[in-house]
Amino acid sequence: MSNIALQLAVTIKPTDARTLLGNELPGLRLYDTEIVVAGEGTNLTNLPTESAPPLEVLLNERKVSEELLKQENVPQNNAAVTDPETKTVFIYHSHSWESFLPLLVGASIPNEAVSSDERANVVGLGDRLAADLMNKGIGVEHDKTNMTQELKKKGWTYTKAYAESREIVEAAAASNTKLNYFIDLHRDDTRKEITTKAINGVNYARLYFVVGKENKSYLENLELAKELNEKLEKSYPGISRGVFLKTFKDGNGVYNQDISNNAMLLEVGGVDNTLEELQRTIDVFSEVLAEQYWEFYEAKEVNGNG
Repeated sequence: MSNIALQLAVTIKPTDARTLLGNELPGLRLYDTEIVVAGEGTNLTNLPTESAPPLEVLLNERKVSEELLKQENVPQNNAAVTDPETKTVFIYHSHSWESFLPLLVGASIPNEAVSSDERANVVGLGDRLAADLMNKGIGVEHDKTNMTQELKKKGWTYTKAYAESREIVEAAAASNTKLNYFIDLHRDDTRKEITTKAINGVNYARLYFVVGKENKSYLENLELAKELNEKLEKSYPGISRGVFLKTFKDGNGVYNQDISNNAMLLEVGGVDNTLEELQRTIDVFSEVLAEQYWEFYEAKEVNGNG
């Protein structure tokens, strides 16, 4: 009982030395991140971290390598994409500027991987995911707001990105009550040796899930992330870095996930991944998400809730 009282009073857990030192040693607070499911090689030394360059860096973006964009492209389903009338999935990007070094001219360090060109940033990955899902009969809304410009208009720093994206998500949910799955698509700052996995001789960008613990329904979203992660690992062992819980001490803590029990923050690849690696992983994720999606809706029909 005394241990519990101490934890409640000062957020210190006597059995965990990290909580004793977290306020004193720079960087140790990142260990507030909880590893729920550890992917291959995941441990306390390589936890995902939230970071972004200052706004002035975001506004001084790099040019896109047109030649590489022509070379790097994984063929997609050639069938004409027909977007179902009912939209149930909402894809958006709180950090729309997040881009990839191989696609940018003269960029070599993580802070330089910024661009508003949708062909080189996470918005392009969102396009790929949307097309994949539509080809599987799932209606999608994809928000492509240039978050850098929106933050600049309001005089906000990048730390306000989730406040800005929340307005977008709430507006979408209010205008379409059929939306059920909300996917905030990002990329990590980590380098290639951690964010890449060779599976059957083919390279894939690794992904992971972040669940915000600061909302009352986080357990439902956590269950969804664990289920998707398990399906991914079953078919593509090593493709996931895991499932992580974050509180307000190590990030936003909510990530707009209180809007739905089927909300997720998905990080795909890192700054060094190639477009081919990223697109392969998006295609894999779309397969797994579609499988879970149809299982969910079939269960609703059986239970008379459709």
